[in-house]
Amino acid sequence: MASLSLHLLSPLSSSHQIPSLSLTSLRFTTPTTSSSFNTISSTKPLTLRFALTDSNPPNSIQPDPQSLLQNIAESFDLPSDYFAKLPRDLRLDLNDAAFDLSKGPILDECGQELGQILLNLSRAWEIADTSTSHSLVSKLPIVEANLSGTAKSALGKRLVSAGRRFQSMGQYGQGEAQKISKAMIAAGKALSASSTSAEIDEQPKEETRMFKFGELQVEITPDKANIGAVIGIAFAILSWEIAQGIQNIPESSLQYANNNALLLAKSLRVALLSIFYSSTFLSAFTVVGLVLLGIQLKSKKS
Repeated sequence: MASLSLHLLSPLSSSHQIPSLSLTSLRFTTPTTSSSFNTISSTKPLTLRFALTDSNPPNSIQPDPQSLLQNIAESFDLPSDYFAKLPRDLRLDLNDAAFDLSKGPILDECGQELGQILLNLSRAWEIADTSTSHSLVSKLPIVEANLSGTAKSALGKRLVSAGRRFQSMGQYGQGEAQKISKAMIAAGKALSASSTSAEIDEQPKEETRMFKFGELQVEITPDKANIGAVIGIAFAILSWEIAQGIQNIPESSLQYANNNALLLAKSLRVALLSIFYSSTFLSAFTVVGLVLLGIQLKSKKS
């Protein structure tokens, strides 16, 4: 009878866990007999090696940002009057999404071409123009290939922020807002992830504060804050002088045709005094605020 023995080259202790990736050797001992009727003369070990591969699959490949941007364009393929028919509270969410998409130094962060597309898109949302929105969103997959890492990161953050505004609209209609939200958030996260290495190498930018009034965007700096304070002082002095001039005019020096004209003149005098004194105090408060803001910005910059 041939003898068969099984040997484990690396026995496992009960106190150690089996790793997910290991190399195990099995040794089989088989006898070799001569052609004669003699007994077994020698044995030769047969070593068999095999590897246990990791059962966990490799990291999934990141989705293509261009295809995700195309999904956004498809989600905006809506009836031309869809945004115009939104209820008032959802229109406010749409305006908030427009603000999140275009706030800050968008042209500096995203570049001229992409920044202009996003600005036009935010205006289309503000006026509830669905067709223009679809047309502008369809351009994003085209320009994505030419974007730098910083521009992709900025676009990704803006898409995620605006997508959350659509998410807050809830299940309106057939759930179009939720489809837009999912597409925008997925594309935004993919763009941010694809530009992580570029953000690490990039020097951190200085924090900037922006003043936005309609389409007007002005970056607030210490110098501009000081200039605004000087203008505020001049306006306060001018308002004070006008108010003092009106108050110093004696009522007896004016002649009126009748009592009605007298009452009208007194009312107008009181109204003008209220306006110019209010302007004086408001200008003074504005000057104080701008001076403090300029000091704060200057201290952060230094």
